[in-house]
Amino acid sequence: MVCYLRGVPRTPNGEDGEEPGLSPLPRPRSIRARYTVVAAVFSMVILTLLGVTLDLTIRYKVQADSFDQAERVASQWSAAARNGIVPHRMPAYPPVDLVQIVDSHMRVVDSSKAASDTVPLSTLRPPPDDRFQRRIECGEDHHCVMLMAIRLTPEADAGVVLAGLPEPSVLSTHRLEHIIAGGILLLVSVAAWTTWALVGRTLRPVEAIRARISEITVSDLSLRVPVPPGRDELAQLSITANQTLARLESAVRQQREFASTTSHELRSPLAGLRTQLEEALTYPDEVDPRETIRTALTAADRLEAIVNDLLVLARLRVTDAPPEPIDLGDLVSAEVKLQPHRLPMNVRATTGLMIRGSRMQLIRVLDNLMVNAQRHAESSVEITVEQDGDQAVVAVADDGPGVAPANRERIFERFVRLDDSRRRDPGGSGLGLAISRDIARAHHGTLRVEDSPKGARFVLRLPLGDRPDGSVHLHPARGALAPARKADGGTIGD
Repeated sequence: MVCYLRGVPRTPNGEDGEEPGLSPLPRPRSIRARYTVVAAVFSMVILTLLGVTLDLTIRYKVQADSFDQAERVASQWSAAARNGIVPHRMPAYPPVDLVQIVDSHMRVVDSSKAASDTVPLSTLRPPPDDRFQRRIECGEDHHCVMLMAIRLTPEADAGVVLAGLPEPSVLSTHRLEHIIAGGILLLVSVAAWTTWALVGRTLRPVEAIRARISEITVSDLSLRVPVPPGRDELAQLSITANQTLARLESAVRQQREFASTTSHELRSPLAGLRTQLEEALTYPDEVDPRETIRTALTAADRLEAIVNDLLVLARLRVTDAPPEPIDLGDLVSAEVKLQPHRLPMNVRATTGLMIRGSRMQLIRVLDNLMVNAQRHAESSVEITVEQDGDQAVVAVADDGPGVAPANRERIFERFVRLDDSRRRDPGGSGLGLAISRDIARAHHGTLRVEDSPKGARFVLRLPLGDRPDGSVHLHPARGALAPARKADGGTIGD
């Protein structure tokens, strides 16, 4: 009985599509064994075909040579018989030892010493129109003779010359096939052993790589796979694997450091908030509840800012939005108008500087830089957008205390906030500049602090794209910038 499940026949023992009692052929699990089996089978097929061809060729050659020898001897005695000069005891020409001349009634007239005087070698009598005929005659003792029969003349009473030699052992036995089969088995064995050795030598680095990878764990990513000598595919695979492991180790280390730093940054405001709330509950008569609530809201704002910035960092790593063409000068001018500020922001922006990227991410970078400049400036903020070679450059400068050279890279680290920044903005998360640099790098650009006569000067560099009309950007002449504009839309000097 056969049952069906979704159109697939199932046997009573539960195996899909298999007849009872049948099992699939075993397949070697090792690549080395599979290649060896394939090489052995392939060489066996090829060598068998060559062996059969060689056997047939040798047999044909030996048979043809034997018949040719018998035909030469028979032709000589045929000419002698027609001339009437045949002796009664005919001399032999080895290896053609059997020679007879028989009459029209198949009686032996003359014969060689090795041939019978009474019994003809064969009853073959060629017809008048085909005087030369070949035949292999085998007796009761299974001994065969390769025979050539030549009719002396086309006349009806013409005699026949019979010449033959014993069948060679190559044709009468299977010794040739045994030798060829032995040679095939030997060559197949050599091919299989050679394939086994070569594949094993080739896969030895793979086994070393596998063993080393099995030792690598998340807790220890410092191990590297061995690189075999040379520059073949296995060496390139090992190099790529080590590069991947290095990146993975760096990413895990950064993740651990980030988790540790994040937990510390979150723990501090939470601990302060808990202390204040416990103090308010413990000493209700001594603590001002409004001040406690105000302080708790400040701590909550800081926690909210940290969480929001962490979400932004997470989105930066998984975003796959397609880039869009953006006029950087127009984008900066538009954001300056929308940005709330306590001090004037003067803008000088070159229009037509097209880049490709995420508009929302670039707006966040510009907002971070503008807010940071507004926080530290004393009287004004200067923003310029210009072209430098094949890059668009946005510079945001303030006239505040500036950033010491020793801290110019440190401020881009996560949760790093200088003393002046903590004093001016206690609720900040310390992630704004880190996020801004990550966005710049995601756009194949840079963000750094450069020298300025006074205050801090943050410079964002982004690679230019093509113009909307398909033309390329040209280097503008010095001073070819749009007029500087104030935040209210007017130009400086109006």
